[in-house]
Amino acid sequence: MKKVFRKEILSNGLSVVLIPQKESATATVLILVATGSKYETKDINGISHFLEHMCFKGTKKRPRAIDISSELDGLGAEYNAFTGHEYTGYYAKVDSAHTHTALDVVADIYQNQIFDSKEIKKESGVILEEINMYEDNPRRRVQEKLHSLLYGDQPAGWDIAGTKNTVRSIDKKALEKYRSEHYVAGATTVVISGVFDEEKILRDIEKKFSRISRSWKHGKFPVVENQTKPALVTTHKKTDQSHLAFAFRAYPYGDSRIPALTVLATILGGGMSSCLFEVVRERLGAAYYVSASTDLYTDHGYLAIVAGAGNNKVDIVIKEILHACRVLKEKRVSLKEITKAKDYIIGRTALGLETTDAVAMFYGEHYLLGKKLEEPKIHMKKIRDVQTEEILRVAREIFTDKNLNLAYIGPRKDTGAFARLLRV
Repeated sequence: MKKVFRKEILSNGLSVVLIPQKESATATVLILVATGSKYETKDINGISHFLEHMCFKGTKKRPRAIDISSELDGLGAEYNAFTGHEYTGYYAKVDSAHTHTALDVVADIYQNQIFDSKEIKKESGVILEEINMYEDNPRRRVQEKLHSLLYGDQPAGWDIAGTKNTVRSIDKKALEKYRSEHYVAGATTVVISGVFDEEKILRDIEKKFSRISRSWKHGKFPVVENQTKPALVTTHKKTDQSHLAFAFRAYPYGDSRIPALTVLATILGGGMSSCLFEVVRERLGAAYYVSASTDLYTDHGYLAIVAGAGNNKVDIVIKEILHACRVLKEKRVSLKEITKAKDYIIGRTALGLETTDAVAMFYGEHYLLGKKLEEPKIHMKKIRDVQTEEILRVAREIFTDKNLNLAYIGPRKDTGAFARLLRV
């Protein structure tokens, strides 16, 4: 049987994942490195994100930002980078005729940044404005507040972008030191999906990364979780809509209960026919958006519920969301609802894997977080195999007062009533 993917670990420790897709007209080059805000110390919080920005500011071969962007634009490429809590990524998606050129550019910006002090100062200003932008986006900001509530003053609870003070303090020396500690072969995975010659692209990767550092990789800090009762954080802000983000502590990425947790979250708030959408939006008309999903990491995770509620309907929305959670842990979900949720997950997974960049990210994330590779059909089978009793058991495990957290951003000042509602 022909393998859908190919994994190689080069002699220098670099991981390579190749996913050939002969039916595609494009190819995506994605480089992932196992570092993010959970690998930082407090005085340099935000440095992973800052370093990601600096990779587009110039290299020895392409000394100006315009040299990088012009070359990629000349290929008609889609390209960007991103930073998370546990990994950072750089990618370019191109017409398959330009795969090797895309690899050359992305490998270059990943390995050969030049940290010009003037550019560092300018980019500091850009990141400060990015932080300001997030502050003005309560729908996003409430989820950052939730993360901080969950994990507190430890790396898992810090903002990925850092604070304004730490961003201002990051300099060339700090960037070079952090890069040398984390951007090493053993922590790097090159993922290529689409149309390419496997042997030729593998030789090119070996060549492009022949000089990558083989140094020891600095690890991340372990997450401490010691919640014993419901937790609440509120932020007063003049908004026309109140934003709510709930979290129930759950399981890490590779846990065997994740498929059941995924189905549970989908039943609760996946799609426009989910129970929360039906009650909160359709029946009560109390919110424009309401949904549930999982947020998973290597050593922790949670089920999240978010909603944008009318300012005068916040209390009823909180009550209805928690009531729905209570019902799910008290009685079995019907086979019809479970089947619908499974079909939703499998269908959305299939639709989400129609492009080479999505395929590259699917395999890259699974490899980085789960430490193994699985074809999408294996993931789908695990979802299909989830049983009613598993869903009930997971609901009873996570829908407890000691796992419950709520973040709120909105105009209400008298938020004491929220705390009294936090019971499941």
